[in-house]
This record gives sequence, C-alpha cells and structure tokens, in this order.
Amino acid sequence: MLHTLMHSPFQCDFALLLRMLKTGDDLLLIQDGVIAALNGSDALEKLLRTPANIYVLRDDLEARGLFAQISTTPSVVDYTDFVALTLKQPQQMAW
Repeated sequence: MLHTLMHSPFQCDFALLLRMLKTGDDLLLIQDGVIAALNGSDALEKLLRTPANIYVLRDDLEARGLFAQISTTPSVVDYTDFVALTLKQPQQMAW
C-alpha cells in the first residue's frame, strides 16, 4: 500500500499511521508531511522503526526551505518517482 502523509505529524493521527505501516508498504511524505523527515526529529525516529520504505517529495522540501535540514535516510523523490510509486502500489491511503 502507498501511504501519503500530507499533514504535519503533529496535525494527524500519526500513531495510527505508524501502526498501519506494514512490510512492503511505501510512505511518501508530501506537502507539510515533509516535516516528519527533519533530521533528529521524534517523528522520523518512529518512521524509521517501521518496516515501510520512506520517501520525501523534493519539490515540497524545497518549497518549505527544508531540503538541507532533512535526514539522509529517507529517499528524496520527484514527481516522476511519485507516479511510479502510485503504479507500484494500487492501494493508497492519504493521511
């Protein structure tokens, strides 16, 4: 399943999202969801303990001026990669 987090981890049911992530799932952080990728943040630490693959949309990082502040662990992707993730994962859940 492809999960897309578009809200800040402080403005959604982040605990439920963490419980929903399973092996083989992909999580794409978009819009304000990119805040969860900040280096050293509690949200990132929790995401990295899940079995899901974590991705961050480059354009949203740059739009918020956060590109230099994110961890190197999640993969930074562009819109072409976003489309590829939607094709790879036919089931999707927006957060």
